[in-house]
Amino acid sequence: MQDFTISFVEQLPKEIEEKMGRGLTEYAISHGIDVNYTPFALVLVDEKNEVIGVLDAFMSYSSIHIRDLWVDKSHRGKGYGRQLINELEKRFKGQGLHNINTISCAFQAPDFYQKCGFQTEFVRENIQNPKLTMTFFIKYFE
Repeated sequence: MQDFTISFVEQLPKEIEEKMGRGLTEYAISHGIDVNYTPFALVLVDEKNEVIGVLDAFMSYSSIHIRDLWVDKSHRGKGYGRQLINELEKRFKGQGLHNINTISCAFQAPDFYQKCGFQTEFVRENIQNPKLTMTFFIKYFE
């Protein structure tokens, strides 16, 4: 075995990230899989041109993964989060994608995702801090 080092980095340098991405893509293609990795966001702006909500996501393989959904605290409970989800579905429905998925901690918005039609795939309990129990959600495109 060769000598090597393992280093911890807080942010992956761009050239290493690109090398890893190429390697992962080549591997997927060798198995007949289209990676189709595309990061994107939906940004909700009010009449004053202020950002009041963001849905940060990426497309990969045949799925969309919501990384984060945020609505400014002064605008919560007014349906803006649901509008971001609806816009996401409208934009990508009929494009050959299989599902939308996301993860929500107990202190975040698991009830919100259920109200938006997401199904619970599984729950990973955090016994040390129940607020950090994670619910994994999925919503299938019809």
